Amino acid sequence: QVQLVESGGGLVQAGGSLRLSCAASGFAFSVAVMDWYRQAPGKQRELVAVITIGGSTNYADSVKGRFTISRDNAKNTVYLQMNSLKPEDTASYYCHTTFIRDYWGQGTQVTVSS
Repeated sequence: QVQLVESGGGLVQAGGSLRLSCAASGFAFSVAVMDWYRQAPGKQRELVAVITIGGSTNYADSVKGRFTISRDNAKNTVYLQMNSLKPEDTASYYCHTTFIRDYWGQGTQVTVSS
């Protein structure tokens, strides 16, 4: 079955960096569009970054220039490099793909202290 397993979250000071990973299995990863979403307490889940099959990327305005999404098809893994983190980046971060239906990982918590 389809599985998405995130890792790499944690507590970091403002200005710091984290790299999230999402290990995928159960589907043809190399031909799947992969996304990262985040959800802060009391807020709606929002799209953070997208990477297409060909490697094209798109970002939410709030993270442009600070976050980078990438993929390693040999490892069936998608990454989110997060630099210059801000307290407002604090959220649970979720890996997502659509393969017949939507699939989500369990989420990884990112907390940025001021």
